[in-house]
Amino acid sequence: MAFASGPVPPIGGHSLFLFLLQVALLLLLALLMGRLAARVSLPPIVGELLTGIVLGPSLLGNVAPDWFAWLFPPRTEQFHLLDAFGQIGVLLLVGMTGLSLDLKLIRKRGSTAAKVSLPGLVIPLALGVAAGFLVPPALLAENSHRAVFAVFLGIAMCVSAIPVIAKTLIDLKLLHRNVGQLILISGTVDDIFGWLGLSIVTAMATTGVQAGGIARSVGFLALFLVVAFVIGRPLVRAAVRVTAKSAESGPTISVAVVIVLLTSAGSHLLGLEAVFGALVAGMLIRNAGHGVVERLTPLRTLVMTVLAPVFFAMAGLRMDLSALAQPTVLLAAVVLLLIAIVGKFAGAFLGAWASGLNRWEALAIGAGMNARGVVEVVVAMVGLRLGVLSTEMYTIVVLIAIVTSLMSPPILRMAAARIEVTAGERLRLSEYESPSRQQPAVDHA
Repeated sequence: MAFASGPVPPIGGHSLFLFLLQVALLLLLALLMGRLAARVSLPPIVGELLTGIVLGPSLLGNVAPDWFAWLFPPRTEQFHLLDAFGQIGVLLLVGMTGLSLDLKLIRKRGSTAAKVSLPGLVIPLALGVAAGFLVPPALLAENSHRAVFAVFLGIAMCVSAIPVIAKTLIDLKLLHRNVGQLILISGTVDDIFGWLGLSIVTAMATTGVQAGGIARSVGFLALFLVVAFVIGRPLVRAAVRVTAKSAESGPTISVAVVIVLLTSAGSHLLGLEAVFGALVAGMLIRNAGHGVVERLTPLRTLVMTVLAPVFFAMAGLRMDLSALAQPTVLLAAVVLLLIAIVGKFAGAFLGAWASGLNRWEALAIGAGMNARGVVEVVVAMVGLRLGVLSTEMYTIVVLIAIVTSLMSPPILRMAAARIEVTAGERLRLSEYESPSRQQPAVDHA
């Protein structure tokens, strides 16, 4: 295609070489370290984030700065190639998360889930916002608005991570237990409100904190949801049903990707966060017809084994653990980690306790809901991209995601061992173990 100033030149040979080398190295090391993490009963995301730490300024940049500068040159256009690759990956990853959300299950047990979720949202949100106003100015990003930063930190504190929770429940064989089902439902509610909150704070970061701007953002959010579920749902259902006539899953996969990207573009156009549009797209696709989740299995495999690991390795690449050598940063990291753990754990525990569950069930729910993993990493990346988080604060938020994900399995295992197995749970276990029933398709942490 020709333009007035002539055709756009193609990507340079060296830039292309570096991009291919970067992706290959990130994926290879993420695969190896993710497998190693799984071998020692850790979520694979831990190994994938460590990939970026190893190849990034935290390690390679300090040990071999010349090699680091050659492999990841400080050129904006070069890093934007990785960013674009990572953005496609995270949008499809969040779309797969939306595909795993069972809204029927939420409606069935919504009352109990709401009682558990509400304190688990409100308490860490309030503590995070309060902490955001007390963080030393030196840790704020340049030109960052204090109120936007505080709300953003509150959102980061209150989210849970459905992929981490589901994978943990599957690994511990707790998905069939009542407490496991309640953790999954409550985590889903938290996730939905977390994405809603992220969209609002994204709009605040781009349009300002004025009451009129916030009201307009909330209005756009409501408009987006109405259009998506009133107009978009029948269109998505029709498109998916047309592709389902094919004996191959390829057309369904292509249409699903188009739906996720277009919905993400629509939410971004309205000043909302693109990942929120991807989540909604996944929810629409899930309800588009029988068998659609199974037909998208190849896409899920590609996302979980190629795109997502590269994205998380890139997330670690932006961390600089050497910043923790500064007393101010280290103190902030310790305090914010304690606030994150106490706020989320206490909120979920109190919500479960108030719902009539015993202390071991409440402890299990608190432990399960405390895992932040994937979602908090995505939130942190959004904050860094918007200029809301500095590199130091980004590093702290990702550390919170890692530590809370590591804490969840042992506490959950200990608490669940003390909860009596009911007859209904035994029946549900036999259904899950039936050869005709597939295991839930959430396989990334």
